[in-house]
Amino acid sequence: MEIAIITGASSGLGTWYARLLDSEGLDEIWLLARREKRLATIAQLLTTRTRILACDLTDPSSIAGLAHLLAETEQPEVRWLINAAGFGRISSCAELPADDAARMVDLNCRAAVLLTGAALPFMGAGSHIMNICSCAAFQPLPSLALYAATKAFLLSYTRALSSELAPQGILVTAVCPYWIRDTEFITHAEQTDTARALRHFPFACAAETVARRSLRAAKNGIGVVTPDAVSLLHRVAAKCLPQGLLMHLVGLWHRL
Repeated sequence: MEIAIITGASSGLGTWYARLLDSEGLDEIWLLARREKRLATIAQLLTTRTRILACDLTDPSSIAGLAHLLAETEQPEVRWLINAAGFGRISSCAELPADDAARMVDLNCRAAVLLTGAALPFMGAGSHIMNICSCAAFQPLPSLALYAATKAFLLSYTRALSSELAPQGILVTAVCPYWIRDTEFITHAEQTDTARALRHFPFACAAETVARRSLRAAKNGIGVVTPDAVSLLHRVAAKCLPQGLLMHLVGLWHRL
């Protein structure tokens, strides 16, 4: 049974990945997120058989439950694992609530690692892992310090994983977009730094565009995808300029 597992499937990128993989001839698409009703609505849009797994991925028991479900499924073959769930806050470190900090690390880092470990025994040549990072992964970012650090971790992990799994024919891709306007990340970001933060999203791109471009890149075996002009510029700048200068420029940008 060929399966796609998509986290964060109730909105944004996760929803678009589900819709795009619907035409890939899979046997099942497993949709993971906290909001069961939203997942049910998305499942109705798909022609592929779906499993709705409403869970909180910051709870390790949820990932253990997924591993158990895979083990109980008849001849499962995970063709796609897409770790699209993520969480962030625009805030100084001093003002970031401890609960938000813990959730950011648990969801952006630990959940992706544990889900990958749970799925790998059921993956083989031609399978794909996609981890949704961010162009924030390319440099330290004041006001997004912890979020950028979690994404830098995920990018480093993904690149190393790609090297490890290449001999098995498993393709691993890090997706590093700029802001995506039709996801809930910006909505959550508004809760901490509304006026100043939203001024800096004029070049945000659409979730569908990012999903389409990154899926195409993953199929072509590209390890790190910057699916829009701003993220590509960010990646190049991070390679060419000292980090101290980049952080200074980011600080000037935020003070505009």
